[in-house]
Amino acid sequence: MYIDRQLELVKRLRAAGIVPVLVLEDVDTGLRLCELLQLSGLTTAEITFRTKAAAEIIAAAKKRFPDLLLGAGTVLNRDHLNQAFDLGAAFAVAPGFNPAIVKLAVDKNYPFSPGIATPSEVEQAHDLGVRLFKFFPAEALGGVAMLKNLIAPYKHLGLSFMPTGGVTSANFPDYLAVPEVAAVGGTWLGRAEDLKAGNWDKIGGDAKTALETLKKIRG
Repeated sequence: MYIDRQLELVKRLRAAGIVPVLVLEDVDTGLRLCELLQLSGLTTAEITFRTKAAAEIIAAAKKRFPDLLLGAGTVLNRDHLNQAFDLGAAFAVAPGFNPAIVKLAVDKNYPFSPGIATPSEVEQAHDLGVRLFKFFPAEALGGVAMLKNLIAPYKHLGLSFMPTGGVTSANFPDYLAVPEVAAVGGTWLGRAEDLKAGNWDKIGGDAKTALETLKKIRG
């Protein structure tokens, strides 16, 4: 059943294509950004546990935007995973692979994507039931070329990946061209400096441009 839950999430992420990775300091900004992204045509967002306001923002966004596929990111420990689950986030994501957190997610039947960087991590996570992997930090690890080489020995397993880290408006199409990539995660939509400066028009424009590019790639 756990694998089925992940495969269901993969389908939704594949339809979404782009997962904005958001680092938010307050609820009002978070809600305004989620609304703007949704109005621009994007259907998912990952709110990271990098700030003290993250849990409150996830709860508020879940209530305000029930149609938004909302994930919790930077899940580093059991408390984060339990919070994400209790708050109703549709999925959780981590930058690294912690077997204890994966096992907790399996026990909860909660879609969780750990970060992987090596074949050994892919195999260990797969053995625990993971079918969706966050490839992180994607560009620093070698980008698309490295990802393709990492995927090659496991093509027959039907695994899916969500590259994040150094993914930008310029290179995300290259990642999406890889069949095993369900979606890309990126911080270029809703950058901290744009939020601080109130560049809402720029954020909205960037989101629309990203969506237009996505449609050209996936229809």
